[in-house]
Amino acid sequence: MSTDKPKLRSAAWFGTTDKNGMMYRSWMKNQGIPEHEFQGKPIIGICNTWSELTPCNAHFRELAERVRRGVFEAGGYPVEFPVFSNGESNLRPTAMFTRNLASMDVEEAIRGNPIDAVVLMVGCDKTTPALLMGAASCDVPAIVVTGGPMLNGKHHGKDIGSGTAVWQLSEQVKAGTITLHEFLSAEQGMSRSAGTCNTMGTASTMACMAESLGVSLPHNAAIPAVDSRRKVLAHMSGMRIVEMALEGLTLSKILTKEAFENAIRTNAAIGGSTNAVIHLKAIAGRMGVQLDLEDWSRIGRGTPTIVDLMPSGRFLMEEFYYAGGLPAVLRRLGEAGLLPHPDALTANGKSLWENVKDAPNYNAEVIRPLDKPLIADGGICVLRGNLAPRGAVIKPSAATKELLQHRGRAVVFENLDDYKKRIVDPDLDVTKDSILVLKNCGPKGYPGMAEVGNMGLPPKLLEQGITDMVRISDARMSGTAYGTVVLHVAPEARAGGPLAVVQEGDWIELDSAGGRLHLEVSDEELKTRLAAWAAAQVPDPADASGYRNLYVERVLQADEGCDFDFLVGCRGAGVPKHSH
Repeated sequence: MSTDKPKLRSAAWFGTTDKNGMMYRSWMKNQGIPEHEFQGKPIIGICNTWSELTPCNAHFRELAERVRRGVFEAGGYPVEFPVFSNGESNLRPTAMFTRNLASMDVEEAIRGNPIDAVVLMVGCDKTTPALLMGAASCDVPAIVVTGGPMLNGKHHGKDIGSGTAVWQLSEQVKAGTITLHEFLSAEQGMSRSAGTCNTMGTASTMACMAESLGVSLPHNAAIPAVDSRRKVLAHMSGMRIVEMALEGLTLSKILTKEAFENAIRTNAAIGGSTNAVIHLKAIAGRMGVQLDLEDWSRIGRGTPTIVDLMPSGRFLMEEFYYAGGLPAVLRRLGEAGLLPHPDALTANGKSLWENVKDAPNYNAEVIRPLDKPLIADGGICVLRGNLAPRGAVIKPSAATKELLQHRGRAVVFENLDDYKKRIVDPDLDVTKDSILVLKNCGPKGYPGMAEVGNMGLPPKLLEQGITDMVRISDARMSGTAYGTVVLHVAPEARAGGPLAVVQEGDWIELDSAGGRLHLEVSDEELKTRLAAWAAAQVPDPADASGYRNLYVERVLQADEGCDFDFLVGCRGAGVPKHSH
């Protein structure tokens, strides 16, 4: 810790003897804060996404208290504040719709208040990118404390994964292989403790992304929510953020291009969610770091998936932590020369490699050797072609190998309601070789780009034992989901992308190895269809007002991270003018 007297932002509020300084201190003192707490101590914000409507984060009151203890012990003064908590499980139409809203809340709360550094209390899917986006735009010292995953789900004496079990059991009900009673009986045991999904879904993926980016302490990603070591990590993070404030270790020193490249390689190794593509792009954009879809191909492709977790594999987050957690994965990558930038700086002041070089691996079934991977090439596959001029993605580790190269006739659904109505029709003209195409579920089309891309298969095919088909949409899918699913088609249908004019019976070719997604229609025909589509468009009255209007008007496409165009960039943490 530096012995120099730090220059703290909070001094602009509490460090003067004029009228303003007197008022700021006086108002704070109505909480019973003694005078000495204002004498040059770092003021540490605890940015809390606790909410009973966000069940993954509902245990954050106690966890924040552990952070407070650490801050006090290290000589700082903690101030806890709430921000919008966008929980994936309850929030409609989708938590992604409010990710940018939450990031605005975080950014302005940090910039407008006497905060020298901040602890970001994150967990449920969108809270991690939202808080990192907001903090990055301020470029303050910040550290991530994740709430941790749930304990393993239990059903009929077996481990089941939250989220993943829903998709599996739901399809089995439709196929008639289990009863509705058996489906519902899994409900209690699937989510049996505090915490986020216990699979390698988006929450666990983003926790791993935070750790591999270097913005959390080692092991933050995997410690179960109810494990006492989660409380210890929160305490130690509270201590460390005080040091970071005094060192001036801001996010821009950690969130470099090199850090994002480490995260991309890590995502491939863990079989992480496709949602990481969008979220990392958005975080990088706030930091002023150029990150492109091609970076996922350049760095991620060819990387073996060595973490054997649902939905790609067999195990759950408990086993992942007990096996050694993310440090064991990073060590394995580093020893093989697969960690792009081992010298990247992390929140504890050490390099990423210093943090993991001695990390043990206690279970080679869960964290596999590189020569015995779960998937030989687990990187997110970026697709381009006349159907996705600005790109689309597919997760090979969750797909059926035989379908990664496929040509089929399109069965087209104009929107989610159309899909729900027609997919159950026994007369639907569909075979196992068909390609299901879903339109108007992208950032603008289904505001927020809901996780509906992993369309359930037609019941009549499920009854025949078919378990996977190629599916294409401008939507996202849950990180807990699986299947040969092409996602994030850009431009989306609502924005006039070629997806908008795919017709029933069109032939489509998917070539994952070649990174190609091709609609077998001539350029002239495609141009004619798009012109007719544009001429037929009428405004949606629901887009006319409120936050939805802002969202639809200003949201960027999937390849750009779905941030608002006016939020991209780092605006810094300069002290706003006072009003007294």
